[in-house]
Amino acid sequence: MAIGLDVETPPEPANPEEYDYEKCPFYGELSVRGQILEGTIVSTDMDKTVVVEREYDVAVPKYDRQMKRRSRIPAHVPGVLEPLSVGDTVKIAETRPLSKTKSHVVVEVTEEATAEDIAELTRQAEPERELSTGDVTEGAEPEATEGDQ
Repeated sequence: MAIGLDVETPPEPANPEEYDYEKCPFYGELSVRGQILEGTIVSTDMDKTVVVEREYDVAVPKYDRQMKRRSRIPAHVPGVLEPLSVGDTVKIAETRPLSKTKSHVVVEVTEEATAEDIAELTRQAEPERELSTGDVTEGAEPEATEGDQ
């Protein structure tokens, strides 16, 4: 409860002299406010930043159905929570703007990724495309349309 949320406080940083206290909600001066979201990490390519993807449903009244939508949110990773990996489920909280794109910080790792989760995310990111019968094949000329005259 140190930051006003019901999350566990991670252990103190190993190197206090080198730790970035300015961008840490647990041991620094970064205040947490606004939204608390939960999602899955889809990218850890940036330094001290992860991209969290959350999937949600939106009602489409015309068809009386639900439609899936996704949002990708860049979030800062405090040094006390590193290392994180792709597939981990995390809680992120809104903060002041930390950079041009980051306004959220990771506050808790709720579930660590398993090998099956990582394999599924890899398959989704790089699907093997198979040609269907409707695809243009080699040597076939495209059909003329009315606008080509």
